[in-house]
Amino acid sequence: MKLAFRWLAEDLPGAGWQALLQRSWPSYRRWFSIGGERARPALRTSRSKLREHLPELLPVWERLCELAGGDEEVARMLSLYRPAPYIAGCSQAVWLRGEPLLVRNYDFHPAQCEGVFLASRWGGTRVLASSDCLWGALDGLNEHGLAVALAFGGRPVVGDGFGIPLLVRYLLENAHDVAEATRLMGRLPCHMSYNLTLLDAAGAHALIQVAPDRPMRVLDKAAATNHQRKGEWARYEAFSHSVDRESFLLQKLRQRRLDAEGFVGMFLEAPLFQKRYARAFGTLYTVVYRPRSRTVEHLWPGARVESGFDRFENRELVVGFQS
Repeated sequence: MKLAFRWLAEDLPGAGWQALLQRSWPSYRRWFSIGGERARPALRTSRSKLREHLPELLPVWERLCELAGGDEEVARMLSLYRPAPYIAGCSQAVWLRGEPLLVRNYDFHPAQCEGVFLASRWGGTRVLASSDCLWGALDGLNEHGLAVALAFGGRPVVGDGFGIPLLVRYLLENAHDVAEATRLMGRLPCHMSYNLTLLDAAGAHALIQVAPDRPMRVLDKAAATNHQRKGEWARYEAFSHSVDRESFLLQKLRQRRLDAEGFVGMFLEAPLFQKRYARAFGTLYTVVYRPRSRTVEHLWPGARVESGFDRFENRELVVGFQS
């Protein structure tokens, strides 16, 4: 299996985004249709909810809808309001000795990943983010030095709210630091359970646990995998080895002999690096965010690409994956 990763600089959505839509829409249409036509909200409802909860993003959504030719189905999907279930594995942690780092592995199926690292300036804030759902973000860094990454929270409960990639995008577009992002997240409805790891240029960090059916929790915890409380979905925990991966991370972070290079390197090896690609649980990329220097580093075994707000180059890298 192979995936072509693309670095795309486009301040406002344009031809680059339209190309992404053309490549990705057949897959997203199948996802959007899970459960049937009536399972997803009407366009009027989707627009209303965006205006109510994410008004700063409404002009961008409207521009995307125009670029999509006014297709109502695309517009409804792009709202990401009450979308189909979305489950992916991840391991992520913050390093706080010396220069603070946020490092994470994104684990999913290669065929279901956009593979686009987008440099944008949609609402006046420069953002570098791993694109998902055509305008959401799996993880990212903004020019203020705020880094955010998501991980599935290990619960099958689905409720009223938005898909988490759009909420991560919202934080990157509108928050300056961890404190402000936490306040914003506290009023945003999320349709499933997720763990958000946040780090800013001052070294402040937080683990935010969100869910559709219980209050948000903010923890002073340096690592997150794919559960919130042990035993909530035992079958998934066993499949994903979520508890074992979290324990591994926390144990390594306590080792005084571990340095930053070793910390980053362990994400490219077992048990954090996953190879179950056929089961939608293989590591597709490792990313290192450095909020102080506003730089990003994408890693694969044998490959490395560095970028930042002042040195971002459009490029393509084809990566092969083998179980």
